[in-house]
Amino acid sequence: MSDGGASARPRSDARRLEARVFGRVQGVGYRAWVIRIASGAGLTGWVANEAGGTVRCVAEGAPADLTDLLAALRRGPASASISNVAAMWSAATGEFDDFSVRMGWHSGD
Repeated sequence: MSDGGASARPRSDARRLEARVFGRVQGVGYRAWVIRIASGAGLTGWVANEAGGTVRCVAEGAPADLTDLLAALRRGPASASISNVAAMWSAATGEFDDFSVRMGWHSGD
């Protein structure tokens, strides 16, 4: 369990995945579905709807778990229709304590 939010240090092998998901992904339970998968894998970060109809996901954790999350983002739940997933990888920051839904569009992180 983390003791300090933004001051927490990530595991030495932790990575960060930032993904933007395109297609029919809003109003179909996509964010709740992502939370179940990410939380179940022990990942931290957030997922949010974006103004243009996409969903943005920022997650940190073990590389293998993030790779599995990316594969899941590309599949989506049965109610969604995924046309593309743009992904960017970087070093983890350790800024998250859990995985949550953010309301509205966020340009930062």
